[in-house]
Amino acid sequence: MADIIDITLLADVRRFFQKLIEQRGLSYFLQKDGPRLFQLEPSKVELVLRTAMRTRDPELPQPHEKAIEHCRQELRRELIRRVATAMLQTGL
Repeated sequence: MADIIDITLLADVRRFFQKLIEQRGLSYFLQKDGPRLFQLEPSKVELVLRTAMRTRDPELPQPHEKAIEHCRQELRRELIRRVATAMLQTGL
């Protein structure tokens, strides 16, 4: 069975992510405590997803669970890419 991808949801998630990253920076998405220095905060990823789903047109149907999971993975990939880039720039 083919994967279900909701392009409008993905676009909304990317738009809200871009706004948050510009306003608060990459450190907003990282855990403040814990053994790992650059560990992602899962609640911040969920915040972006919930915001994107909440602002959707009410006439649109609820996104499929696989579409939500795909958006979550895409957002995490982008955050990991940005963290890796930041680590390389600082020389870690």
